[in-house]
Amino acid sequence: MKKLKTSSKDMVAAARARIEEIETADLINMVDDENVVIVDIRDIRERERSGYIPGSFHAPRGMIEFWVDPDSPYFKDVFAQDKKYVFHCASGWRSALTVATLNDMGFEASHLKEGFSTWESQGGPVDTDKS
Repeated sequence: MKKLKTSSKDMVAAARARIEEIETADLINMVDDENVVIVDIRDIRERERSGYIPGSFHAPRGMIEFWVDPDSPYFKDVFAQDKKYVFHCASGWRSALTVATLNDMGFEASHLKEGFSTWESQGGPVDTDKS
């Protein structure tokens, strides 16, 4: 097996060293703050399987750079607001890389350090689409 120049683990560590990380308990306290937009970048199947943070905006990881860029034909108005954006995935790895990239683009954001993995166990509310 060919050795990579940079491992994914090293990329996540480098991203985390230069972005704002939000602890789960702190984001739970912000969940009803109208000045905070929580962005879930997990795959739709992950959201369906484990639920999601109430009021969170779903933005697939593969489109996020295009959705936040006002010059992109894929731009989403939710990203034009003067609010605090907190991105999350399941464990904090994808969201760390995402936020580092967005910060490089000039879009200020932070991420949920532990991801959705600790959300429910720490008392965070969860919605589902199940009847």
